[in-house]
Amino acid sequence: MRRRYVRGRRAQEHSRRAHENGENDGCEDGCEDGVPSSDSDSEHLLFGGPLRYDTGWARHEEAYLELSLRAVICRLPRLLASGFRLAWRADPYAARALVAANAGRGLTQAVGLLAVNRVLAVLMTGATLEDRLRSALPSLFVMAVAVSAGALLRAASTYAAGRLGPRVERAATELYLERAAQVELAAIEDDRFRRLLDSARYGAASARRMMDIGNRVISAVISFIAAAGVLTVLHPVLLPLLAAMTLPGTWSALTTARRRYRSFHAWSRHTRAGGLLGHMLTDTGAAPEIRVHGVGPFLLRHFRSLSESAEAEQTRLARLEARTGLIAAGLAGAATAATYLALGGLLLGGAMELSVAGTAVIAIRTGSSSLTALALEVNALHEQALFVGDLDRLCEEAARRTPPPGTLALPDRPERIRFEHVTFTYPGDGATPPRTPALDDVTLTVPTGKIVALVGSNGSGKTTLAKLLAGLYTPQQGRVLWDETDAALADRRQLADRVAMVAQDFTRWPFTARVNITIGRPEAPSGDARMASAIRHAGAQDIIDGLPRGLDTLLVRGFRGGHELSGGQWQRLGFCRAAYRQGQILVVDEPTAALDARTELKVFDEIRSLADEGSTVLLITHRLASVRHADLVHVLDKGRLVESGTPAGLLASGGLYAELYTLQASQYASGDPPRASAGRPVGSGAVDC
Repeated sequence: MRRRYVRGRRAQEHSRRAHENGENDGCEDGCEDGVPSSDSDSEHLLFGGPLRYDTGWARHEEAYLELSLRAVICRLPRLLASGFRLAWRADPYAARALVAANAGRGLTQAVGLLAVNRVLAVLMTGATLEDRLRSALPSLFVMAVAVSAGALLRAASTYAAGRLGPRVERAATELYLERAAQVELAAIEDDRFRRLLDSARYGAASARRMMDIGNRVISAVISFIAAAGVLTVLHPVLLPLLAAMTLPGTWSALTTARRRYRSFHAWSRHTRAGGLLGHMLTDTGAAPEIRVHGVGPFLLRHFRSLSESAEAEQTRLARLEARTGLIAAGLAGAATAATYLALGGLLLGGAMELSVAGTAVIAIRTGSSSLTALALEVNALHEQALFVGDLDRLCEEAARRTPPPGTLALPDRPERIRFEHVTFTYPGDGATPPRTPALDDVTLTVPTGKIVALVGSNGSGKTTLAKLLAGLYTPQQGRVLWDETDAALADRRQLADRVAMVAQDFTRWPFTARVNITIGRPEAPSGDARMASAIRHAGAQDIIDGLPRGLDTLLVRGFRGGHELSGGQWQRLGFCRAAYRQGQILVVDEPTAALDARTELKVFDEIRSLADEGSTVLLITHRLASVRHADLVHVLDKGRLVESGTPAGLLASGGLYAELYTLQASQYASGDPPRASAGRPVGSGAVDC
């Protein structure tokens, strides 16, 4: 660690000297335009190296950095069309109103500019002031109508955009959550799919921002078209002069946006790490250790270090932005001077009347501000469109990773569930060598209405087999048969309906105790009899009675009236949830890990009673003394089935089960610690079955 720490300090010092001397420091565009590679000591000590973000959207960086004025113009129609499709799906009426209102505003702006030109022309004639005012009245009336109509249309546009924004975000969020909830479990556990989920998560908020930005883009486009059209009518040379005035500001905006976008991707993980330290300082779970061990000053010191690094990056960006803005202002000033000199030349040469020149000045200022705003807004629109694109890709990938619904009906009361030559390997990222199968050519039978135990060392495949039975995974080879029906082809809703599961790391929902139980079967009609039966089977009546508000007690700290349960209490509440579900198959994974001995006996008695009532219990436990309740035991080792039989028969056979049982039983006997049998040393993992 000391060597790594020193290397970090040396790299940071080298980067600082290179930055001061104007060297490239390995940046793509040099450190002035790229992102410095310096990193702080805190990054190395706490996180093992420089914090650079690497998620799904990182691939968009180069696409965005290619933005130029030409690219802006080329991509604008496609971006606007994408935003309009989102708006149309969310609210067609508001989408039509938004487009119509913006088009109307552009028309009123053009009419207003032409009316201004007419008023100026009339006022600059040689007639008396009274005659000039009288002649200008119709044009002034047109101007007033245009201004009033523009205000009304602006209000309509604001209303339509305000109505569309939240609807688009809601629709996009629901689409994201729906697709994420439908995919198979293997997809959720796949790192590549998780990265896509992370980036697509921003798609909903980006869709809403696209509505707001798109509205401003349409407004700027129509305003610029109106001003440009008027300038073209007044004199053809004025339009190129307008572009010359606007180009420097556009270049400045694009350059600054490119730097900030690149910095965002490079430093967002760094920022997230600083936020993590701040969260840890206020987290209730970490609070006791922070106070007992005096960790607060340590975390605060490193939070300050990370914050100072981020501040240095923002200072760098501000310096570059100021320099770029100054250059752009100089160029824009020169172009503006050239524009007004050209106007003066046209006036002096008699090619333009004074009234036309006045109108041209107004149109030039309007068009210049519209085009500058357009460049800025298209930058933002393009960035948001990238995240919305991730949401579209998620929908496509989720459709591919969603299991087919299945068509075969499961038998109402199957006699057995049989695994035939089942092999399953967890998906990886192209790892070399390939991953070892979690289950390798496993054939076994789970008779229904019985307690079937799965035992074996950690990593032997017990939990994987249970998840295959529940339909959470599909085997790459072999079949899982309910009598003669292949579970891979069965109706998935029927399959899910038959199974209840108490996982070792089951979800502790931050809701009331009532909801934590009924969420096992949320569509079931609520009733006291079903609830009472579930509480009785879990032996949890004393827990419910001890809660301040009974079943209506909120089980999460941090909210008013919130209450916290112990690990053992939560485990019994998990049993309540499974019992409330009333599935034909109950899968329990390490059901008594957090329970005391007395409660453990009660739980196994209730498991026995569930089997007596006709339920099938698949029991996964490392406490082999509890397996004596089982009717059948399957022993797994390294993904393979090595033994099957009754507990008494397996003990008598002297195989792996007997060895593990003896090792555990000896822990409670007096005398010396047990000696390892030949070829299987104690502590090799065999004891933790």
